[in-house]
Amino acid sequence: MAPEYMMRGQLSVKSDVFSFGVLVLEILSGHQNNSFHAEQNIEDDHTNLISYAWRSWREGTASNLIEPTLRANSSSASEMMRYIHIGLLCVQKNVARRPTMGSVVVMLSGSSITLSVPSKPGLFWPDSSGVNESTQSVNEASITKFEPR
Repeated sequence: MAPEYMMRGQLSVKSDVFSFGVLVLEILSGHQNNSFHAEQNIEDDHTNLISYAWRSWREGTASNLIEPTLRANSSSASEMMRYIHIGLLCVQKNVARRPTMGSVVVMLSGSSITLSVPSKPGLFWPDSSGVNESTQSVNEASITKFEPR
């Protein structure tokens, strides 16, 4: 879910682009964004798949993001790296910097198109290990869910 929708309830044509970027990263990694931290048992700031992908990209280790089965059966590692690049362009924090879906289709269909450098993604959640995850509110009269719908 796009951060501008989660935080302010604002939807735009770029909200779907964000979701598509998350989907691309989930397919390539074989992990869901919201359960990545728990599955990987990472103890640093990799609280979700998006932050892990961003950090890996900056450190030049984005190929580690690719699911091992895909990596072993792929004849084109550079093509998968391009998909990671496109996924990161789609999840940029700045809505104006995200491509349109039409641009994404063009990027996916042609390897001759030069991709811009992605900027920081929109979701960097703090580690919730110290958060009280009670399902009841303070007044114990209503149920509170800590996940988006």
